[in-house]
Amino acid sequence: MTPPIEQNASPYGTLPPASPLATRKPVSLPRLQELHARGEKITMLTAYDATFAAVADAAGVDCILVGDSLGMVCQGLSSTVGVTLETMRYHVESVARGLRRAQATTWLIGDLPYGTYQESREQALRSAVVLMQAGAHMIKLEGGGWTADIVRFFVERGIPVCAHLGLTPQTVHALGGYRVQGKTAESAAILTRHAHELQDAGATLMVLEMVPAALAAQLTGQLQHCATIGIGAGNGTAGQVLVLHDMLGLNLGKMPKFVRNFMAELPGVPGQHGIKEAMQAYVKAVKEGSFPDNALHAW
Repeated sequence: MTPPIEQNASPYGTLPPASPLATRKPVSLPRLQELHARGEKITMLTAYDATFAAVADAAGVDCILVGDSLGMVCQGLSSTVGVTLETMRYHVESVARGLRRAQATTWLIGDLPYGTYQESREQALRSAVVLMQAGAHMIKLEGGGWTADIVRFFVERGIPVCAHLGLTPQTVHALGGYRVQGKTAESAAILTRHAHELQDAGATLMVLEMVPAALAAQLTGQLQHCATIGIGAGNGTAGQVLVLHDMLGLNLGKMPKFVRNFMAELPGVPGQHGIKEAMQAYVKAVKEGSFPDNALHAW
């Protein structure tokens, strides 16, 4: 005999119709700045759909990045270059809905894809508006130098900005592959100059990807008004970010050096712990400073 279906059951694994009470205050831009000022590490994960976003929110993740990394982990592309603005809009909307159906306390960052901000400030603004109207609280863009003008243009118009230096996946072909950036004195000086220009333009977060740990820590100490978020940049940054699929051990290729599989480390009997617990373990490890370990996850 088939068991009766509960009236409040939600089919197809969708989110429950009733939102749980929030267990923390919503993360805002001033709150992120407060975390940075008092030295508390900022936690960030990528998410691309409503369900994973809701779980990350409940796990206490400070920031969700709807990254153009979705082109590789969701669409199966060989790089992020093929991701379109319409695809980003769709996923930002999906994540925003998931947050609204849950606690809605996480800060949501939308990634501008390749080709949507390189032409002009005006093109960049039109692209950013699409993601902000889809539900993003902040816009992320890659690169330094010429991007400082765009960052300033955004901030003057009330759009918070997360910058991104070091390995910038949208220009991976120009960089010669997925390589550590800032290893030489000359490249470190350029990266440092770009970081200060982006802070001066008004960026309040800055992803540092695959940058030597010593350089990332040095920049973190210098940038008083812009919190650095490391990924493969050591434990001296103001926060950390990982691609969701990587930290759950779902990478179909070779796992990057800077990744830690939090899903594989869950204690107890299989089935008693799951994705939410893995995210909570990640948040705890970042907050207490045990992840990343420079001896294992940095250069």
